[in-house]
Amino acid sequence: MKSKILTAAFAVLAAGSLMACCPEKENNAAQGAAAPAAQPTQEAAQPAPEKDMNKLTLTTEWDKVFPLSEKVEHSKITFHNRYGIELAADLYMPKDTSLKVNGKFPALAVSGPFGAVKEQVSGLYAQRMAERGFLTIAFDPSFTGESGGEPRRIASPDINTEDFLAAVDYLSVREDVDAEKIGIIGICGWGGMAINAAALDPRIKATVASTMYDMTRVSSNGYNDANDNKAARDQMRIAMAKQRTEDYKNGDYKSAPVLLDPDQLTDDTPQFAKDYTNFYKTPRGYHKRSVGSNEGWRITGTQSFINQPLLAYAHEISNPVLLIHGEKAHSRYFSEGAFEKMTGKKVKIPAKLDASKNWSMTVGNKELLIVPGAVHTDLYDDRANVIPYDKMVDFFKTNLK
Repeated sequence: MKSKILTAAFAVLAAGSLMACCPEKENNAAQGAAAPAAQPTQEAAQPAPEKDMNKLTLTTEWDKVFPLSEKVEHSKITFHNRYGIELAADLYMPKDTSLKVNGKFPALAVSGPFGAVKEQVSGLYAQRMAERGFLTIAFDPSFTGESGGEPRRIASPDINTEDFLAAVDYLSVREDVDAEKIGIIGICGWGGMAINAAALDPRIKATVASTMYDMTRVSSNGYNDANDNKAARDQMRIAMAKQRTEDYKNGDYKSAPVLLDPDQLTDDTPQFAKDYTNFYKTPRGYHKRSVGSNEGWRITGTQSFINQPLLAYAHEISNPVLLIHGEKAHSRYFSEGAFEKMTGKKVKIPAKLDASKNWSMTVGNKELLIVPGAVHTDLYDDRANVIPYDKMVDFFKTNLK
């Protein structure tokens, strides 16, 4: 049974479900009533030719899986990272201008989960934080969604960390943003990228990683470090090398299997895999541009995560970091490991938590917050009503100064 569960786990990872410097454009998007959540279809976004990805065409319709808030102004923007890739983002600005301090807003850049697009989880987080007084942007990482980069549906620990730094570049030069009050939020696999960005860039004054994945740890070691040995990694290296030869011969990059559809789930399907399907493949979270909802990542699209550890210098982050995770999440050990890496302190979460309040552990300016009873995807949207927005507001207001 353990072998079956691990096999299913790696299938989900392969499918990708677990896994900026100038303000050139700011195009007003439709401000009307929000459209209902998109219905899942068999339609999958087709990769565009490379020449087309250098000139982004952004949708002007509201196509998020959540409704537009009456408390924010929404617009579409683009910015470039230092690799010359143009990134697309949704900008959310509080309508209440009294929330500015000396004419400027504190600002947040948000991205994730791994395989999602800004119309899903990151956009929801961005809008909720804008309602509470922050100017926010939710961006599609390079090679995904409406952002540029070819080939499509690949990921890079370097380039995707750079995406966060480029978002900070963009925010830093806006006249309505206080450049000394910029933070970031990384969700799921982009939680690890956010921590890596914080280790690189002191302009990031505070960082939140929600329901985080350390994509380099899981890619190189397997779930719960079950394959943390040379023989297992050699098997991956051989498989990746073989696939690269095949892809080059065929002139295209083969995709990994997609998530199961809801009607394909069985009693033997691991619960966390069911949770992913029930988000990405149903009206709750389906989006036509989402990697997790459609074709999945390229098989070799996450190869470099095997030997490029994201958290190598997490212990040298000087600015505050808040890690948020669900008590019942299969991925909780990633946040525990990141907290231990940053603080040098062992995490000891009680076997039974008080269901009425979040549990937390603080060492210096690093905090681990555990949401009782929550699974990984409960922190993707507001269905379970457990995302601690007020806690994040307090964290950023305290530390963006």
